[in-house]
Amino acid sequence: MTTPAFSLCVYCGSRPGDNPRFTETARAVGRWIGTHGGQLVYGGGRSGLMGEVAQAARQAGARVVGVIPQALVDKELANRDCDELHIVHTMHERKALMAERSDAFLALPGGIGTLEELFEVWTWHQLGYHAKPIGLLDVAQYYQGLHQFLAGCVRQGFMGEWQLGLVQTGDQVELLLPALVQAAGTAAAAPAPLRSVI
Repeated sequence: MTTPAFSLCVYCGSRPGDNPRFTETARAVGRWIGTHGGQLVYGGGRSGLMGEVAQAARQAGARVVGVIPQALVDKELANRDCDELHIVHTMHERKALMAERSDAFLALPGGIGTLEELFEVWTWHQLGYHAKPIGLLDVAQYYQGLHQFLAGCVRQGFMGEWQLGLVQTGDQVELLLPALVQAAGTAAAAPAPLRSVI
């Protein structure tokens, strides 16, 4: 078994959202990970953007590591097609194992679960518990309101600009993902040449 060139943790919604660009971008992230020799670490679900990024990554040749709590397995939400599916007892175990298995973190659009995961790993970074890069993929300006809110936190003295600087934000997969992989000290493999089907 070939060792992946990098391991990217992706946080995203268990729902697809109402904009087709969310699904398109989740698939593009999965394809990028696979075509560049990487490994996807994610929440182990098969629905919404989570299922899309996992399926696209696997189809593009990535190893897929899912981490899911038993409570969600009991609801038949687990993706059994993962190369590794870790079933844990609590959300705390889930997040800790996902962080341990990853070189960098990326948040796509999602709900309160995605936001909670993003903010926790961001908090860990500012406290020095890890130095792994964090990215926020702002698809269709989904996170514009969050940026405005956080800028207000800075203006009102609850955050520093340096804390905002701990997260790289972008709206293009082809620019943000290589930057995260490079910042992690790992190297994405060159994409495999396309094979003719003729």
